[in-house]
Amino acid sequence: MSIPIVRAALEKRLALLTPALVTAFENVTFAPVAGVPYQRLNLLPNTPDNSIMGSAVYFERGIFQISLMYPLGTGPGTADTQAQLLRAHFKRGTSMVEAGITVNIKDTPKVSPAFIDGDRYAVPISMSFQAQIETP
Repeated sequence: MSIPIVRAALEKRLALLTPALVTAFENVTFAPVAGVPYQRLNLLPNTPDNSIMGSAVYFERGIFQISLMYPLGTGPGTADTQAQLLRAHFKRGTSMVEAGITVNIKDTPKVSPAFIDGDRYAVPISMSFQAQIETP
């Protein structure tokens, strides 16, 4: 049950960023509008960290990836600017609380090389997260 809570915390934090982009959420029908940039979200859970033996505590870990999807032929400038805003908004040490669970950004967000995806110039930004989960 913790992954949906982690997702909610990260998506709520993203919703506070301005300027906002239209968002394509995972497994939700989305039709991009030609010429209009948008961002695509993916939550990539990793193996939980159970390093505290005998404890009712573990750590959810993973990556919150935002892919900026800009129209082709407009250059990298606007996408690069938005990527830097995301890096600052989810800077290392950022904490979010949702339903009693604190989600922390572990590392400086990584901007990966851009690539072409159909009619879009795509720039992936990856935020590593960790959330401490206490089990009954």
